[in-house]
Amino acid sequence: PRLADRELHPCPARLIVSPAYYALRYMYGPGSRGIFSPNVDFMSVALLFLGLGSFVFHASLRATLEFADEFAMLGLVWSMLQVSFTARQPPAAARLITVGLAVYFTSFIAFYLQSPQIIYQVIAFTSSIFLVLLRSQYLFHRIRPAFPEAKTRDWNVRTWKAIVICLVGYGLWNIDLEFCAQLRSLRHAVGLPWAWALELHGWWHVLTAIGASQFMDIAREVRHEESLEAKKQ
Repeated sequence: PRLADRELHPCPARLIVSPAYYALRYMYGPGSRGIFSPNVDFMSVALLFLGLGSFVFHASLRATLEFADEFAMLGLVWSMLQVSFTARQPPAAARLITVGLAVYFTSFIAFYLQSPQIIYQVIAFTSSIFLVLLRSQYLFHRIRPAFPEAKTRDWNVRTWKAIVICLVGYGLWNIDLEFCAQLRSLRHAVGLPWAWALELHGWWHVLTAIGASQFMDIAREVRHEESLEAKKQ
């Protein structure tokens, strides 16, 4: 495991499971029919597994379980790509896109298991976020027939906000990765509770959960708008 991941205080451990909180908030929010009939979609399951995968790794600090953390991050962007690129697609095209993404991500996971260099995961994650952003801009500004203007304006502002939150979190994760020893010394110097503010890896999990959950809310609203359009036809 990375050096910065070896020194987790109780508060950061709670921060790490924040993706699971946002997943469960949707699953058992409005529309849920009880504990055994939650709202479930690919995005909420991916977000839940991100929280659980991260918790398993950070609780054990076993090098092999670090894959659970990293693959859960890829599962998150996989779900975001799937919902983005299947929007406004005919059923056959949507199925093809879904299968294509499944083949791509499972192939990448197999490759990453053989060559577990962190740069590969970084490239896969950031390029996926970039594609999600490009697709959202196409849906909001270029697709025809267009969605209602007031809704696309609202979705666009919220999408940029969600993406920025995710990127800030990802930046904190990279700072933590590059300056692990310095941050560790600084945490020792300031002591608790201020050391928690310097647990940048933990804050990466929080910001990713917030940004991803906000994007997922938008994606669901787009899906709902699509269903309303289908009913009118």
